[in-house]
Amino acid sequence: MTTAHDPVLIYGANGYTGRLIVKEAVRRGMRPVLSGRNAAEVNALAAEHGLLARPCGLDTPAALDSAMAGCTVVLHCAGPFSSTARAMADACMRNRAHYLDITGEISVFETMAARSAEAERAGVMLMPGVGFDVVPSDCLAAHLKRRLPSATWLTLAFNGGVGLSRGTATTMVQNIGQGGAVRRNGKITRVPAAWRTREIAYGDKPRLSVTIPWGDVSTAWHSTKIPNIEVFTATSPGTIRGMMLSRYIGWLLETAPMQRFMLGRIRAGKPGPSDAQRARGEAQLWGVAWDDSGTRVASRLRAPDGYTLTAITAVAAAQKVLEGGAQPGYRTPSMAFGADFILEVEGTVREDLPTSTA
Repeated sequence: MTTAHDPVLIYGANGYTGRLIVKEAVRRGMRPVLSGRNAAEVNALAAEHGLLARPCGLDTPAALDSAMAGCTVVLHCAGPFSSTARAMADACMRNRAHYLDITGEISVFETMAARSAEAERAGVMLMPGVGFDVVPSDCLAAHLKRRLPSATWLTLAFNGGVGLSRGTATTMVQNIGQGGAVRRNGKITRVPAAWRTREIAYGDKPRLSVTIPWGDVSTAWHSTKIPNIEVFTATSPGTIRGMMLSRYIGWLLETAPMQRFMLGRIRAGKPGPSDAQRARGEAQLWGVAWDDSGTRVASRLRAPDGYTLTAITAVAAAQKVLEGGAQPGYRTPSMAFGADFILEVEGTVREDLPTSTA
């Protein structure tokens, strides 16, 4: 096995999305170091690609420091990130390595933002959410703010999906009783699950959509300072009814027996969508921003499916950091790389709709 490598550590490389990221990195000519707590899987994956393996857990700082030796960028892919991000961020600060991850969890974004000054002192960039959560929507938010600098309200929405990976499903189950979230007057505000529904024209046809606690409730504010933010996703009436039911039985779904049952079902299922499913998939995004005078701007975005996009944007972000694109402190993708970062992904198209005035 070769020992030559780029100064990039991919942690959680053996997970479903981690494997896609490794494959994309190798396709681009990168030689990352691979790590994760399952030594057998990490070693096998590294051997498959001729890469260096340094498996370790997150619970032993000395082992993690050893795995990070010589690395200046960490691409953290082992969720749920509400349980794993702190240990990895701590290690990045100790080792002066820039931190990137693929989370979509509001709590992780807010925790990282709160550590911005600490990261600046360490000369480290903290940039969670370099995947589908939240690169395309964050870039769309920044683009809408660019179109309407006076915006005080922002609504984002997305449609598309070819199934869930085990990691994504696990995160959803562990947060199943938390309800929804929006931003009001600059503050994150908890609301009931399925708080609002509406029809949204994503580009092909109007689709029933519902509010969800997507990462942009946090990140879009940091990127744009727009104080009022909601995020919707297209879904079915049955799913909305299930979300509404969770308002009343969320406590039951969070009990240890129910969590064990649901997580067991996830572990027994497929790791995630197949290559063929991802190739057929497409993500559609829509956003609108308006100000207090009633001026509105709207834009739409089409991109590859979420998992494919995550692999592409995560590796692209790591490359930009290697090329000198790091800005110490907390950063969102659009803050670091601009609103047009998403347009660097092949097959991504952005469409601006006409400005309107009330």
